[in-house]
Formats: sequence, structure tokens, C-alpha cells
Amino acid sequence: MDAKESEIANLEAIMAAPDFWSDPERAQKTAQRAAELRDKVEAFRRVERICEDAAVLLELGREADDAETAAELEKELQELDRSVTALELEVLLSGPYDHRNAILSLHAGAGGLEAQDWVEMLLRMYTRWAEAHNYRVEILDILRDDEAGIKSVTLQVTGPNAYGYLRAEKGVHRLVRISPFDASGRRHTSFASVDVLPEVEEDTDVKIDPEDLRIDTFRSGGAGGQHVNKTESAVRITHLPTGIVVTCQNERSQMANRQTAMRLLQAKLLALEIKKREEELAALRGEQPEIAWGSQIRSYVFHPYSMVKDHRTGYETGNVSAVMDGEIDEFIKAYLVWDARRRIKAGVKEP
Repeated sequence: MDAKESEIANLEAIMAAPDFWSDPERAQKTAQRAAELRDKVEAFRRVERICEDAAVLLELGREADDAETAAELEKELQELDRSVTALELEVLLSGPYDHRNAILSLHAGAGGLEAQDWVEMLLRMYTRWAEAHNYRVEILDILRDDEAGIKSVTLQVTGPNAYGYLRAEKGVHRLVRISPFDASGRRHTSFASVDVLPEVEEDTDVKIDPEDLRIDTFRSGGAGGQHVNKTESAVRITHLPTGIVVTCQNERSQMANRQTAMRLLQAKLLALEIKKREEELAALRGEQPEIAWGSQIRSYVFHPYSMVKDHRTGYETGNVSAVMDGEIDEFIKAYLVWDARRRIKAGVKEP
């Protein structure tokens, strides 16, 4: 806690400067970081206080030996258990980028219309999860199919530790159900990939040379009205040294699409840097595996039985409807514990 309290003191000194609010965006992020650190320190101090109170009650109980003190001690221990569990989760979110906002991308894989519908279902699931945690969701880019579903969508989830939590969702998600698009009522299997990147907060994270960029404009496709379809507002940016390509066509203006595309490019370049620094976990930060059989991290089975199972951690539940309504916290917690143990075993400190 001493390191966090020292960082809080440094941030408070920065915030006390007369020109602190001259850069509102940077000031807001600094204030947000300070608030997050204060919350963590307070959570730790709260556990300390509960431990002290429980110790006092235990000593009183030994002396008084009455049911009322015992009941009060039991209540205090239950509160201690809840607080320690929450604190453990905070410790698991100690990576250098865990506190940041997240950029979440969903892509339809094998399965045609069924897979595109599956992407739309996942979008709803993550949106509901974010809303339950008071996170803000902004769709950065979306490509809908003319017939049904979503081919791909990229969204930003804004809130404390958004990336730390959502990095548990990176991988291929498999759906098994009776397809509403099959007149014969047969069971279908479809796939969607989920990619999660930390938002780039400062220019110091990623340096981009404008000479390394090729920027193309084109007309947006899909729904959007006359303005979207008749003007070249969509933007495609290619980072020539790496070959990374990002597109954005969700905004009405070319300038807005360009700004969003640059944010996506910065996030992808940051992910590339993370990969270079962590060769031991290159598979986690590298290219997505084939979006098909055998590569899924989680299966959602609607038929012939109901079950959602994470193949990394082994955690599963039969309450499929709750999961699709955004109740995925237990999957995320199980992953964070599993990932922490794996990193300790491999001698890797940072996600």
C-alpha cells in the first residue's frame, strides 16, 4: 500500500498545480487514476479495520461466552470474507494496463448467418454486463449484414479496470443451438472471435510516424441513410511497417472516422508492443487462431442441454439465459485466478 499511497501523493501534487486543468482530457484521466488508487487503498484499510474489530469481538466472546457476541462475530467474519474476496480481485487486476478502458472487437466466424446472429447476441451480452457495472459503451465501428446479424463490431468500454476484466474474454466463443435460420429445425454450431485491447491513454504509449501511414477513404456500406452512402466518409488506415489495417465507417464525418481509426490503430500497436515484451505468452497477444472447431475458449450450448463452459478454467453453469443477459462475472473471476496461477508458474509478472 505504501507504493500506491506514494503515487496518490504525487498525483495530488500534480492536481494542485495552477495549470492542471489547461489540458482537460489529461486532467480528467489523472483525476480518475487518483480516484481509482484511493478506492484501492481504502479497500485495503477497510479489511484491516474489519480484522481489528473481529479480533476484539473474538476476545470479548471468549470472556463473555454469550450468543449475542458470537452472532456479531459471525456477521463480522462474513463481511471480512466478502471484503477479502473483493481485495483479491483487485490484486489480480494489477497489470500495467488492467486499469484502462477496453476496446472490444467481435467478428463472425464459421457459420454464416448463424455466426452473424451469434455476434449480435454477444454484443448484447457484453453491453448488458457493462451496464451492470456502470461502464459506458460506445460503438466505434459496426458492419451489419444486409440479411441478418452483424459481421463485425468494435466498441469501447469505459470504466475502472474495464480492460483488466474483459481480457478474460479474448478468444473464440462457440455456440450450439437449434438455428432459427434453419427451416428443418436442425442443430447448428457457429463461432465468433473476441479480441480485447487496452485503450491508449497517452501519446507516450505509442509513437506513430505519419510517414508510416496510408490513409484511404471510401463510401460506407450498409444502413445509414443518404449521407453515409453518398459521401466518402469511411476511413481505412494502413500502418505500413506492420501491415496492420483498421477501418471506421460508423461516424457521419470523415474526420470523426479518422480519429476513431487512429485510436484503434494505436491500441493495436500497443498490443503488438505487449507481445514483443512477453514472448512467454505470445499466443495470448498474437494473431487470433482460426475461428472454427477446436480453438474455442468457451462453449455456449442451448441444445440438447443448457450449459456454458469455459475450457481454460473448467468453470461452467447451466443458467444460459443469465449468462446471455450479461452475468459473466464468475467466468471472469475464474479466468483471472487461473491466469495469475499460470503466470506465477511461468515466472511472468505482467499480463
